[in-house]
Amino acid sequence: MAERVLVIGSGGREHALAWKLAQSPHVQQVLVAPGNAGTANSGKISNSAVSVNNHSILAQYCKDHNVGLVVVGPEVPLAAGIVDDLTAAGVTCFGPSAKAAQLEASKSFSKSFMDRHNIPTARWSSFTDPQDACKYIQDAEFPALVVKASGLAAGKGVVVARDKDEARKAVLDIMKDKAFGSAGETVVVEEQLEGEEVSCLCFSDGITVSPMPPAQDHKRLLDGDQGPNTGGMGAYCPTPQVSEEVLQEIKRSVLQKTVDGMREEGTPYVGVLYAGVMLTKQGPKVLEFNCRFGDPECQVLMPLLKSDLYEVLKNTLQADLSSSPVQWLENSAAVTVVMASGGYPASYKKGLEITGLSQVSEMGIQVFHAGTALKEGGGVITSGGRVLTVTAVRPTLESALCSANEGVAVISFPDAVYRRDIGHHAITYLTRTRGLTYKDSGVDIAAGNRLVDVIKPLAKATSRPGCNAELGGFAGLFDLKAAGFTDPILVSGTDGVGTKLKITQACGIHSTLGQDLVAMCVNDVLAQGAEPLFFLDYFSCGCLDVRVASSVIGGIADACQMAGCALLGGETAEMPGVYGPSDYDLAGFCVGAVERGAVLPRLKDIMEGDLLIGVASSGLHSNGFSLVRKILERSGLQYSSPAPFGQPGQNIGEVLLTPTKIYSRLLQPILRSGAVKAYAHITGGGLLENIPRILPPELAVDLDASRWRIPAVFSWLQREGSLSEEEMSRTFNCGLGAVLVVSKQDAQRVLRLLQAREEAWIVGSLAHKQPGAEAVVIRNLEQSLKDSPGRSPDTSVLQNGALHGEHSTRKRTRVAVLISGTGTNLQALMEQVKKPSSSAEIVMVISNRPGVMGLKKASMAGIQTRVVDHKLYGSRAEFDGTIDKVLEEFGVELVCLAGFMRILTGPFVRKWSGESLEGSILFDSA
Repeated sequence: MAERVLVIGSGGREHALAWKLAQSPHVQQVLVAPGNAGTANSGKISNSAVSVNNHSILAQYCKDHNVGLVVVGPEVPLAAGIVDDLTAAGVTCFGPSAKAAQLEASKSFSKSFMDRHNIPTARWSSFTDPQDACKYIQDAEFPALVVKASGLAAGKGVVVARDKDEARKAVLDIMKDKAFGSAGETVVVEEQLEGEEVSCLCFSDGITVSPMPPAQDHKRLLDGDQGPNTGGMGAYCPTPQVSEEVLQEIKRSVLQKTVDGMREEGTPYVGVLYAGVMLTKQGPKVLEFNCRFGDPECQVLMPLLKSDLYEVLKNTLQADLSSSPVQWLENSAAVTVVMASGGYPASYKKGLEITGLSQVSEMGIQVFHAGTALKEGGGVITSGGRVLTVTAVRPTLESALCSANEGVAVISFPDAVYRRDIGHHAITYLTRTRGLTYKDSGVDIAAGNRLVDVIKPLAKATSRPGCNAELGGFAGLFDLKAAGFTDPILVSGTDGVGTKLKITQACGIHSTLGQDLVAMCVNDVLAQGAEPLFFLDYFSCGCLDVRVASSVIGGIADACQMAGCALLGGETAEMPGVYGPSDYDLAGFCVGAVERGAVLPRLKDIMEGDLLIGVASSGLHSNGFSLVRKILERSGLQYSSPAPFGQPGQNIGEVLLTPTKIYSRLLQPILRSGAVKAYAHITGGGLLENIPRILPPELAVDLDASRWRIPAVFSWLQREGSLSEEEMSRTFNCGLGAVLVVSKQDAQRVLRLLQAREEAWIVGSLAHKQPGAEAVVIRNLEQSLKDSPGRSPDTSVLQNGALHGEHSTRKRTRVAVLISGTGTNLQALMEQVKKPSSSAEIVMVISNRPGVMGLKKASMAGIQTRVVDHKLYGSRAEFDGTIDKVLEEFGVELVCLAGFMRILTGPFVRKWSGESLEGSILFDSA
């Protein structure tokens, strides 16, 4: 259900927050109190006249108007305890508590806190007596030239003096002349640091920090950093001066340390933490903390935020940042220029008419209002010092600054003051003359090293007898004797995943591709009767995205464990110019071994009358995707469109990316028994070209497509593409991922072993090949493709009368499993339902938490999954109602709770009474 959100504040920061929140489908309306002309009746956004100073009145207003979330912009209400008071009244509020907000509200507290937790900062001391402060400035062994009012001073309470005399004057102005009122009753005098100043903000849920791209504010009024200090005259993001390594150091030594320290002191920090950081020669050092979004930093961060801001704030409040990464636009820069009133930061006129606002919006430039008001009779007038922020997002910093300045030139009001050089530090940095580095050419060695650090433990987890899977050497070692072989023959295979890559990249789903890669190689090696021993991958890209690469290689490691082989090594190649910035390609290499006497196929043993057993595929596997993409293009559908095939609720991309089945653990025991004479992996070339590869030339294949289940995706492709039977069977697996050749006397035993864990059928037989005849004949394929999805294959008799009644098609109860975490119980349930004796089939797994391992396990097993996140629902009844709809949608007959950590409502339990049991009870009695 869409919610109403209230944003507290009236500046450009609050307009930017409201603008971003209004883009969320979860948000029905954004109220801003008190707001400005930009937030008055703008789509979903409108102003509210509610008093924000009286927290009791505000809380009642939120309840009366069904406000589901309050977002606090400025620091003053945070320091006054607005979050504490609203939370106590039962109103959800985003921001730190008053106690946590001391990090900004008291410079003295903040500096002491940094000292206690060894957070790097300038040397300092605090004073309540101006004479003591002046003496400290005179006697300090370092340049003690920075004087700060300890309290809140609207971002203006800092004086960076040119010499000791100016510093002493600043102390007297603040403490005696009350330049910043009560905020200056205590002053902090600290060392003047040299370097580049940057703003490093993060979301903090009290445990996890999620850094935002670094930004840089411009405090001085005039170009060239001249003129008096202000609240900020512009900002840009990201800052090229902050490398990924430096940002990670700031995250570790500043942001994470701060959040950990606050939690240790009994004051968890939940909200936005803003660290003003100086990049010194000794490393990053903290200048100050703020307890909220910066202004104007917020106006460049919000346009670069790719994630849904509402979801990010909710995840932060629910301590779920670790499992819900915040996404930002890549290859983009934002610049915002502040337009201020003449006379600012001192006295200035109000009520001046502003023109040109409508023209700027047509230029693709966003204007965030600050000190503005609506004019009676229409129009917008000035009502504050900082009036507007003009923001442009472009591919480069230079083009963003150019566009922002063009926008400023269109807007006009009398005596407007603004800077034209926002971002000049970064432009100087980018254009400076220096020696080239490998990174300048597009190859980031540091990113490669970070990737190795991420995947090392993943590879280590695939260790097996003969190999410890330690990455880092020049080559990998495997001990065949330790693996139990006596007279082995090595078998190797290599493959890729074809243009399935294009669909993966278009859908942004990378984690399942690793299973496709491993399966394509392992299943090939298995066709020689070999046990897969170790695997190597080759990942090439235009620009290394560690998040994407680690997702892909993590999937490879998981698949290696499924296959029983070790991830022994690999290669990551960053090749700018060969691939596009977001493109990548994959190749895999598998080595296996088989004892000399067990090599497949056993061509001399294969004879007329032998039977063919087909093992079910999960769908398309990894072949034919160029044709699939062409058919999809012709149909006019998108990957995000609801799938006209597959399970209800799936989109086309999700069905097409169903991972390829890995058959090694299923087939190895059967292959070792000697009952299988040959095994064909149905890969590129489909049924027509792969089965003959394992047969003597004098034999032909007689297949009956009515004997196996053909997934609905193949029927849809055949119909939409008007594909012939030959094209279908030469391109796709048509529902069979593997075909085994067995004798008639062994067929029943092998079939039973397979059906204990997987769908399998006797699909045909071998006959003598007549001169000029086709090597493979498939009967009933066209009719089987036309049949309704989910039909049971006809298993009563083969057309040649070879075998009767080898497969039972009894109805099985449709079960949904509800989980919350790793899916340990779920794994046992999935294994149990594969047994022929089981009367249940798992058709759906539902989790109340996104990204948990149980969902991945279900997806890898080909089971449909859904996330019904309890945090997005206002009540248990609404949450349960959504689950109920999903259960009905999938025709669920029985509900199984397997580590489901939510209390279900009475109506839900009564409806499913007798149909909801703990997993062990259900399946022990099944």
